[in-house]
Amino acid sequence: MTNRTRARIRLFRRSFRTASPYEGAGMARTLLLSVLVGVLAGLAAMALSSLLQLFDWLFLGRVAGVVPGAAAGEPEPFDLPAIACGVRLWAVALLPALGGLATGLFVDRTAPEAAGGGTDAAIEAYHFRGGRVRPAVIPVKTLATAVLIGTGGSAGGEGPISQIGAGVGSMVAGWFRLPVAQRRVLMAAGTGAGMGALFHAPLAGALFAAEILYRDLDLEYEVLVPAIIASVTSSSLFSFVFGFKPLFDTPALVYTQPRNLLLYIALAVVLSLGARFYVWSLYKAQDRFARLRVPRALRPALGGLLTGLVGLVFLRALGSGYGTIQEALRFDSSFTLSAHAAAFWMLAGVFFFKTLATAFSVGSGGSGGVFGPAIVAGGALGGAVGMLFATALPSWQVPVGAFVLVGMASFFGCAAKTPISSILMVSEMTGNFRLLVPAMWVCILAYLLSRTVSLYRSQLPNRFEAPVHRGSLVAGTLGALTVRDLLAARPRGEAFATVTPGTPVAALFDRPGGARQDVFPVLAADGTLAGVVSRRDAESCLEGDPILRQTLLVEDLSAAKHPAVREDEPLRSVLAKMDADDAEGIVVLSATVPPRPVGVVTHNDIAAAYQAEIATAR
Repeated sequence: MTNRTRARIRLFRRSFRTASPYEGAGMARTLLLSVLVGVLAGLAAMALSSLLQLFDWLFLGRVAGVVPGAAAGEPEPFDLPAIACGVRLWAVALLPALGGLATGLFVDRTAPEAAGGGTDAAIEAYHFRGGRVRPAVIPVKTLATAVLIGTGGSAGGEGPISQIGAGVGSMVAGWFRLPVAQRRVLMAAGTGAGMGALFHAPLAGALFAAEILYRDLDLEYEVLVPAIIASVTSSSLFSFVFGFKPLFDTPALVYTQPRNLLLYIALAVVLSLGARFYVWSLYKAQDRFARLRVPRALRPALGGLLTGLVGLVFLRALGSGYGTIQEALRFDSSFTLSAHAAAFWMLAGVFFFKTLATAFSVGSGGSGGVFGPAIVAGGALGGAVGMLFATALPSWQVPVGAFVLVGMASFFGCAAKTPISSILMVSEMTGNFRLLVPAMWVCILAYLLSRTVSLYRSQLPNRFEAPVHRGSLVAGTLGALTVRDLLAARPRGEAFATVTPGTPVAALFDRPGGARQDVFPVLAADGTLAGVVSRRDAESCLEGDPILRQTLLVEDLSAAKHPAVREDEPLRSVLAKMDADDAEGIVVLSATVPPRPVGVVTHNDIAAAYQAEIATAR
């Protein structure tokens, strides 16, 4: 291979990693890697779905004698024999505790970040961890979730598949050594791909990935294109294997009576109150379990024990609960009044006890999602309200199934602050787009009535509050300012630290006067720049072995490549480089030949320049 060929290959690799998503190489990267993420997320969803069916049959079925109902479109990859034995109450009480104990110990020793719902962890990784999700999360979350739900835990697979898909996207970005900005995008695309596959909802899955990151009606629009590609790929693969049909089977429910919008206003009020109770229960359980003087790994066992006690009182609270919603969707309003009363109390019980069981199962640190239970709780609450109206207003011919479907969408939409994607997701899950008008009506009203609560603590208010966008939001204000202007405005005598290849790594941390510097120019013998190291490089090398701090030298670091800027560059391009590298600081080189380090610029420096420009403009 000639030197010219090697140079061209290196140039292509660099262009492939760093090109804009809207340019040739960047477009190719977006398409190819989004498809790859979609394939892997689809395979992960298939594995999770298969394990859920197997463990449901093995633990709840064979051991406890419980045959949980299923949605009509839930995949059945295994041809398993029917369960013939009766319900064993001792197993109903103890199985969730044993499942919580097994998953708690397994998760705590392998991937502690896989505890809990999963979606919140994915949001946090996007905003605050540079889109990094350890690959170990993928198998750990898959197995732990299947065991927890299979033993009767009240949780769903949708939250876990969000974190699993995020892990897939982060892993693919790591394979190709993509910049932080691209890793975040692929991570979010993986989240949408997992949801799109497991819920049979590719469009809603992609929109969910962009909407779930913020509490306000705001979108991470950079995520949409790769999320759509990945979600279409994953759902197509999943459906090719398990069947192209909606998750739930619904009767011919249509919207033909505008007067029913008055009833749907009451439904929106009830759902907003129900969502507040659901979120409050989950947070209260999380806080109480966190304060217990019990090892973290054992808390899911205690939560499972409480879940089992709830199951003894109300058996339908265990497992996914999709079977109950499938029955409610098929309820016929022409049934007798006694059937209405029985169905009302059954649905009201599902909402209340499902909420409690979910708070115990997931709030204790069990590995399961809160998305699926929210769909069940919302559908049950909507069905109960519809049952009341159908009984009180027989001449209005209130469709109970429509209230169930609208309740599913609106309850989760207002609890998770994702009204748009929730409307689409439930429509795709049921294959019924004929109730979009009441679904939009109720979902937005319930969202407005519950603005102060959110199911996910890691959500930020909007893009203006996101660390990811702090650079782009101030870039326009900085105008034609250059790095030289910023350095000239500093107090005279303000120094920055440099190191040589022979400098001990401890010097990166032990700064005189406690001053903090995150990046350090490495000087060659002639004073020119030999490289750049960061405290993050040192921390990753020293992790788990503090003795190295005293013996390791800068030249021993396996440091990542960090950018540097010239003093005549505009601050806008400096911000872009810092955000792409997820860096707190960047080394500045002189405009002379050869260039020499003349300073280090941080985000705080640029923020100060921004404030000065704002003050001048006023």
